[in-house]
Amino acid sequence: MEVTDLISINTFCSHYKVPTTFIHDLKEYELIEIVVLNNDHFIKTTQIIEVEKLIRLHFDLHINLEGLDAVYHLLQRVENMQNKITSLQNTLRLYEDL
Repeated sequence: MEVTDLISINTFCSHYKVPTTFIHDLKEYELIEIVVLNNDHFIKTTQIIEVEKLIRLHFDLHINLEGLDAVYHLLQRVENMQNKITSLQNTLRLYEDL
């Protein structure tokens, strides 16, 4: 894994003005993955959008960590179902055009 694919938790937290303990709590609930290199903690840049969503849910809507866990997994299921629907619609269009 390249360092360019990672962002320091301290940098991320100072930019978004959230405590580092929040990020570690997300890790404990297995909502994100933390990478440790040379005793420094990082999150993958591919996770930034998901972490931003979790920050808004927690700090703006005051959803606790247990609620975040439930909401996050439900949102993932909805997204998977939407992708499946799109795939099925594309397949249906293919057969309708025959």
